[in-house]
Amino acid sequence: MGTACAILIGLTIQAAAAERAQYASLGDTTRAPIGWVEFCADNPADCRSGATHPRDIVMSQTAWKDLVRVNRWVNESVKPMTDMDHWGVIEKWSYPTDGYGDCEDYVLLKRKMLVEAGWPREALLITVVRDKKGDGHAVLTVKSDKGEFILDNQNEEILPWTETGYRFVKRQAQNDQNTWVSLGDNRPAVATATAR
Repeated sequence: MGTACAILIGLTIQAAAAERAQYASLGDTTRAPIGWVEFCADNPADCRSGATHPRDIVMSQTAWKDLVRVNRWVNESVKPMTDMDHWGVIEKWSYPTDGYGDCEDYVLLKRKMLVEAGWPREALLITVVRDKKGDGHAVLTVKSDKGEFILDNQNEEILPWTETGYRFVKRQAQNDQNTWVSLGDNRPAVATATAR
């Protein structure tokens, strides 16, 4: 069950936040992760700009079952492969249409499936974290009336963000998917790989 996930991120924010294992107050806007702009150029319909209203979903039993189903299906259907092995480049965000991908590709597919099922995009936020090893990793944050939950290719279980053991670095803003906000971990990331 190994997957590699290479993600390049660069941040310079306050050093005091580096050791917190929780969200800081939503902070300043920051650069999009490397690969997002190119993904949007290739998939403009999936990256429409413009301010919207933040929306959380109501976490009903049906909604929870949808999350579990999508998370499990994508995790089982996509085979892990680094972008270097797959595309010959360090970082490339893409849908895993050929059945292979790394962490952000899993996230993109999960988000797409949920949006197509009628979920509001504003409740589905691509999020950059540092995993338990300190490596860069992408997950999907689902904002709900019951809290924020993480869909992750490294974990079959959907967890509240506070139980992941991750350090949260940045994520999409709820009101504009092309705006990214810092979340508190200021250590600059380099190309990293994580195992599933």
